Amino acid sequence: MKGFAARFFRLNIAKKMLLGYLLYASLTILIAIFILSRLEELNTLNNSIIKKDIPLLEITDKMVDTLLAQELYGHRSIILNSPGLLTPFWTRSEEFEQLIKQMNALPHRKDLPIDRLIALHNEYNNLFVGGFEYLRKSSSPLAKKYDQEIKGKQEQLIQLVKKISFEARQDQNEKSLMTLVIGNAAFRVSVLLCIVGILLGILLAMIITRNISGPINLLRLSTKEISEGKFDHLPYIRNRDELGDLSLAFQEMAKRLKRLEEMYLDASPLTHLPGGVAIENIIKKRLMEDLPLAFCLLDLANFKSFNDRYGYAKGNEVILATARTISDVVGNHGRRDDFVGHIGGDDFVIITLSDSYEKICTGIIETFDRMIVDFYDSEDRQRGCILGKTRQGKEISFPFMTISIAVVTNQQRKLINYIQVGEIAAEMKNYAKSFSRSIYVVDRRKDEPPDQDLMKTRESLKLLPG
Repeated sequence: MKGFAARFFRLNIAKKMLLGYLLYASLTILIAIFILSRLEELNTLNNSIIKKDIPLLEITDKMVDTLLAQELYGHRSIILNSPGLLTPFWTRSEEFEQLIKQMNALPHRKDLPIDRLIALHNEYNNLFVGGFEYLRKSSSPLAKKYDQEIKGKQEQLIQLVKKISFEARQDQNEKSLMTLVIGNAAFRVSVLLCIVGILLGILLAMIITRNISGPINLLRLSTKEISEGKFDHLPYIRNRDELGDLSLAFQEMAKRLKRLEEMYLDASPLTHLPGGVAIENIIKKRLMEDLPLAFCLLDLANFKSFNDRYGYAKGNEVILATARTISDVVGNHGRRDDFVGHIGGDDFVIITLSDSYEKICTGIIETFDRMIVDFYDSEDRQRGCILGKTRQGKEISFPFMTISIAVVTNQQRKLINYIQVGEIAAEMKNYAKSFSRSIYVVDRRKDEPPDQDLMKTRESLKLLPG
């Protein structure tokens, strides 16, 4: 692809125009192929309706008529007390069997209960023949018994045929609906592709026009404005023809844009998550718009002891894994506009809505506790802690890392600015780190005079285990 683009921009203007026309013609061919493929789908559905569904409906209708006629001739022979009159009865029976064979010969017949139809019809015939002598004596108990069994078996046959007919009609309706849907979709997509084709033609014309050597001086002026941070004109040039002398200016512009982007995002070089400036801007915006806010400050407890034991490279892996865990959980349980930031070190920030933080915090704690064990070697995992020494040489053990989350919301108090949010979060984080397990705590304090003592503050906190 890159080689093709490079060769394209080396072409002269006339060849570029010819190539543009060829691309437009290719799109037209693609549109035609798409329409033909949709027509093929419609043709397949219509063939299925014509060759299976409609004949199946006709066969089922004839089956019901044949069964009723067979019953009529059978009872007529009983009433007239003439076994010789059973010939029409057996004729209709053979007609029913022929209809079954026609049904069996239909395409895509795997879902049809052919064997069940044959079995029920044979049972019906056997009942009639076996009870003929008894049916002639209508007042006898056996006659009534056979009459009920024959009627029941006939009803089963008719209901099974009607079920086949109903499913065939339903299948036909579904296919008819599909043809309508496919037709409408094909129309809409064709219109869309045509619009895209027109836009592509305009775009190609613009690209080729902008490659004419006339605007070289104007493009140089635009490049100078861009290098100074003015973004009124952003021509994108890769060609190496008469406009190739502008490539150095555009390289300079790209460097300038990159520096500006990095300065604006204030991203962490390790996790590439937004940093302090972006976090501050998000909090300011949400407080200014008076939106429901849940500010979550995340910190790894015992991270320093892990770093001392395994080294900074392994510590960086933990930071990256934590960043991925936070981003994944926020993506699964949060909202599209939720924010994930990295203040630095092992401190992260989540900014979400007040009705989302519980699932997010719980998911992060569960995932982190499962994940973090894998970063310790087998010896430490068996021991359940890290052994170290103090400066005085005394042995000391450090527990595995846990994650502490402090949550500050504006549900019960009005938050004034990002400084206040940060102070409350820092206080809550220190409180959360007093526990020996992964946990998140939520500030539930309401707006109160500032002289409340620490005990009342802790009583107002809602402590939720991970």
